[in-house]
Amino acid sequence: MGTSVQLTPLCGVYSENPLCYLLSIDGFNFLMDCGWNDLCDTNLLQPLSKVSSTVDAVLLSHPDMLHIGALPYAIKHLGLSAPVYATEPVYRLGLLTMYDYYLSRRQVSDFDLYSLDDIDSAFQNVTRLTYSQNYHLSDKGEGIVIAPHVAGHLLGGTVWKITKDGEDVVYAVDFNHRKERHLNGTVLESFVRPAVLITDAYNALNNQLYKRQRDQEFLEAILKVLRANGNVLLPVDTAGRALELLLILEQYWSQQHLTFPIFFLTNVATSTIDYVKSFLEWMSDSIAKSFEHTRDNAFLLKHINLIINKSELENIADVPKVVLASMPSLEVGFSHDIFVDWATEARHAILFTERGQFGTLARMLQVDPPPKAVKVTMSKRIPLAGDELKAYEEDQERIKKEAALKASLSKELRAPQGSDANAGDAMVIDASSSHISADVAASRIGGFRDIFMDGFAPPAASVAPMFPFFENSAEWDDYGEVINPDDYIIKEEDMNGASAQGFGGDLDGKLDEGSAHLLLDTTPSKVVSNELTVQVKCSLIYMDFEGRSEGRSIKSILAHVAPLKLVLVHGSAEATEHLKEHCSKHVCPHVYAPQIEETIDVTSDLCAYKVQLSERLMSNVLFKKLGDYEISWIDAEVGKTNDMLTLFPVSSTPPTHKSVLVGDLKLADFKQFLASKGIQVEFAGGALRCGEYVTLRKISDFTQKGGTVAQHVIIEGPLTEEYYQIRELLYSQFYLF
Repeated sequence: MGTSVQLTPLCGVYSENPLCYLLSIDGFNFLMDCGWNDLCDTNLLQPLSKVSSTVDAVLLSHPDMLHIGALPYAIKHLGLSAPVYATEPVYRLGLLTMYDYYLSRRQVSDFDLYSLDDIDSAFQNVTRLTYSQNYHLSDKGEGIVIAPHVAGHLLGGTVWKITKDGEDVVYAVDFNHRKERHLNGTVLESFVRPAVLITDAYNALNNQLYKRQRDQEFLEAILKVLRANGNVLLPVDTAGRALELLLILEQYWSQQHLTFPIFFLTNVATSTIDYVKSFLEWMSDSIAKSFEHTRDNAFLLKHINLIINKSELENIADVPKVVLASMPSLEVGFSHDIFVDWATEARHAILFTERGQFGTLARMLQVDPPPKAVKVTMSKRIPLAGDELKAYEEDQERIKKEAALKASLSKELRAPQGSDANAGDAMVIDASSSHISADVAASRIGGFRDIFMDGFAPPAASVAPMFPFFENSAEWDDYGEVINPDDYIIKEEDMNGASAQGFGGDLDGKLDEGSAHLLLDTTPSKVVSNELTVQVKCSLIYMDFEGRSEGRSIKSILAHVAPLKLVLVHGSAEATEHLKEHCSKHVCPHVYAPQIEETIDVTSDLCAYKVQLSERLMSNVLFKKLGDYEISWIDAEVGKTNDMLTLFPVSSTPPTHKSVLVGDLKLADFKQFLASKGIQVEFAGGALRCGEYVTLRKISDFTQKGGTVAQHVIIEGPLTEEYYQIRELLYSQFYLF
């Protein structure tokens, strides 16, 4: 019986909604991503709320809202308390993404779904893993190994491989096989024949231009607007695909010596780039090699201005410029406000680099033909003034007086009980001394503001303690010491100072100063909103820079991976059905596309059994190291020991078996090996030409169903000394059994 595997979609199937899936492996529940949309629609989280308490671990794949947006809310409100696993960039950039979204919302509304503390709390216990690191779970997850691999979509983006009893379950959504300026392509193609592959159909119907042609059209479109004295707005995410766009613009501006200013405008722009500079080992090979040889960091941006406030943009002279601003949906953030400012002038352009989420302003503007006018809500937070401020201050003063009066009355009512009522108790409280000294009172409201608690005070007749101490003479009641709340109120200036030092959790103080000021600003304020009808006269351009594999490549990759069972999620109904039909014919017979809250059983059909090796057998077994495993050929008889299948040495001479070569030959590696042995070798027509007459080729057989893909290595050539030498070197790359 194979490993038991069930999948229940909680969000993001037969639609482009955020991604969230419950994956159960032998009873251990993984939550695969925890996304939300920019509208913060709580109805999308209803399925998650029903199962969040049963989740044993959360695996995050990408640092954007569609993959991590609901994590703080789920932990605060839905009872999600499982450990979270992610790569270092997904953790760091995901945290900044959540900060940026929270700040954008707070600037225009009384956002209360979660707070900054909730964001910090959600991310502070994330376990960070490196690519290809095998992490062994414990306790309930004993025997399960998780490992992140390169997805190629966003920095730190992950294809998760979950292994149990030798069977692999691969979760690969939003992958990209193309190598880009700052990212390598996905390694999904290196996985062959996993038991279950979970992937998306988001781009199944889309085709893309060649990268060079796409980049050229992108730059030409921008320059055309700039040279016509217009501005270009690119609504982008906080720390995802924006990084690729920044590098494209930076490199082209540097090569062409252009002087048009470029601005990267988010609430955490400088923090984002500061962190990205330290993630070079997670980027493409070309960036890593360039830094290794020249010490040039690709993200030392010389032509990009990092700003965190729209007022900085308004203070700049009215010259043609490019602005990359968050959020991509145009629902909130700086991009929303800039769109309203620029949309009414034909000389400007809005350039979308990704499809907008359903129901958002960006998606509305991307329809063909685009609308000529749209209704938008303009909101801003303004300080209270005049009568409103006076009323607010009076209300706050009234609240303080009521609290003080309540505390005073409570103190007077309970004062007589302080000395007499507790006289016979085991804990003797001495309340006969005078009031607390000024020094001690000061120590309570300053410094560390510790709360002093009395222990077992000695009776009046006892000898004074050896060490100096202050005997607390505070009044007590049945519930403890009677306190004055005013003594424990932290002064506003102290609060701001302490918060500024500790703000940002594990971000090492790298949050932008302006963003920190916004969060720590305690000035009374209110949100003022008004609806506008914006006449859309500017150019609206869409170019695909989402960084996902397109339909043709997805089909090719799935055919190469050839999973035993395939599950399709996240994509429009049309795209999902199209890919399902194709894969049923050309990839594998078991293709699933479940609905929301529909649990499907994708347990492997492989006949796998757990057995133990007897001591007598183990003493004669010789293991050989092969990658992360040790292998050996065993001839044994099956028996039982304490109801456990056990292998024992055979009672008679075992029959002979055909020679078995174990290993995975990579022709590129073998080419280097032969060259090191002095043999002339080159690639020709997909084969390896060795020496003068010998040819080596590798053929994979994908026709088998339910088993491992057969790989054949064919060596051709006349039976010469060179042939036998190359064959011997080929055998040395395998283990022979």
